[in-house]
Amino acid sequence: MTYNMLNLKEIKSILFVCMGNICRSPSAEAVFRQKSQALSLIIDSAGILGSHAREKPDHRAQKAGIARGYSFDKIKARKVTEQDFENFDLILAMDKKNVQDLMKVAPEGLQYKVQLFLDYAENVEDQEVPDPYYGGAKGFQFVLDLVEDASDGLIKRLISA
Repeated sequence: MTYNMLNLKEIKSILFVCMGNICRSPSAEAVFRQKSQALSLIIDSAGILGSHAREKPDHRAQKAGIARGYSFDKIKARKVTEQDFENFDLILAMDKKNVQDLMKVAPEGLQYKVQLFLDYAENVEDQEVPDPYYGGAKGFQFVLDLVEDASDGLIKRLISA
């Protein structure tokens, strides 16, 4: 991927993307929105698939996030659109398959905006945020652990850019 065209100083909007936009990316949106309040960014999330469009985040994701103090108010699933590549400065995918899918729909010349979210994590070796949908509560807690770490790392990079 070509990251060199991305200037973190110019980031004003971030889109978080996973497959269905009901577990990982809304959790990332909720966490990052709270942690980055001082940065005045536009933050949203979307899914590769539109099968959950207009649904609230998975109740297990909400329960885990709310227990840590995050709000899921006004977050509803939606599908990624071509316009998102124009509207957002940085598009952060939860896993490599999401990156591949985003690259297929990205307008020519805008693929550089797509990155793996965990590239910004500082305290974990993982490269991908695993999908907790078919697992138990521990999976949703692990997603939050990863998302919090990557959020902190991204905020540090944005501040120091």
